[in-house]
Amino acid sequence: MRTLYHIPLSPFCRKVRLALAEKRIPFELRIERIWERRPEFEQMNPAGTVPVLLEENGLVIADSYAICEYLDEAYPDLPLLGRTLAERAEVRRLVAWFDGKFHDQVTRNLLYEKHTKRLLGRGNPDATAMRAGYQHMKQHMDYIGHLAENRAWLAGSQLSLADFAAAAHLSALDYIGDVKWELSEPARDWYARMKSRPCFRGVLADRISGLAPPEHYSDPDF
Repeated sequence: MRTLYHIPLSPFCRKVRLALAEKRIPFELRIERIWERRPEFEQMNPAGTVPVLLEENGLVIADSYAICEYLDEAYPDLPLLGRTLAERAEVRRLVAWFDGKFHDQVTRNLLYEKHTKRLLGRGNPDATAMRAGYQHMKQHMDYIGHLAENRAWLAGSQLSLADFAAAAHLSALDYIGDVKWELSEPARDWYARMKSRPCFRGVLADRISGLAPPEHYSDPDF
């Protein structure tokens, strides 16, 4: 069976999970504790990072964007990167926005400080970093709301990898109760549509030992 090596709260892993599920590509999940530096895993991906997709024929694809590009080329019936050159450029721009700017300014400052740091035994959360994360969140929620108000989906008229990249980051932050949904009603309405898609069921079923999500986490009508 095709296997995705992942960490449950990694937004990059979640993005790949959502893309696989949306395309109805069967796969198994395997949690990879990358801090243990398992030799067999590092042979597959010398960078020692997740996600990593192991295909049934032995092909290994590492890095979330490389995996999603591969999936769109190998399984083109439901394209997630856009159909025209202009659409593909906009999808790529927004994926870079969420996996780069949003991650650096929000996800890293909240999810890493409140959860990942403890998991890795790297000390207490940095209050300054967390304040910066909350401050930057308003800008990003406003931007998501602006896109959602003016387009059918974030990158345009079609659901795309841009929606899954944004939803992956927000879902991981929502699990730890750190999304201020009151900042943007249009962003909240867009995310409710994303949560209602069948591909989201696996993500919403995630539960981390010792860390329970808020009650609204699994509710599409939150």
